[in-house]
Amino acid sequence: MDSDNIIISKEERGIGTVQIADDVVAMIASLAATEIEGVSSMVGNITNELMSKVGMKKLTKGVKVDILENVVTVDLAVVLEYGFNIPKTCQKVQEKVKTAIETMTGLTVSDVNIRIAGVSTAK
Repeated sequence: MDSDNIIISKEERGIGTVQIADDVVAMIASLAATEIEGVSSMVGNITNELMSKVGMKKLTKGVKVDILENVVTVDLAVVLEYGFNIPKTCQKVQEKVKTAIETMTGLTVSDVNIRIAGVSTAK
């Protein structure tokens, strides 16, 4: 992600304004993807167990978010664990990422595109 300051959603509420930065959406996508069994990591970051110890920039590696009129397209680069069914695992990732972003932000997710960047043979 290029900037922490890019605002992708800004809604006026009765008592104030809610703004969501694109890095927040990317972080949600990354965390949701790595919760799926069979996903070893996102490209450029470490496993989910260690994510709480690193900064936001590490969490968003391997994730690209494009937003146009509150509709989100997500591109993920993942490393899968050896032995897992790739199409089934990717479908679970797509569903989890879509649900997490839509539930947490109120934005609509049109696409979750996945690129398999590698296969991990060790835990």
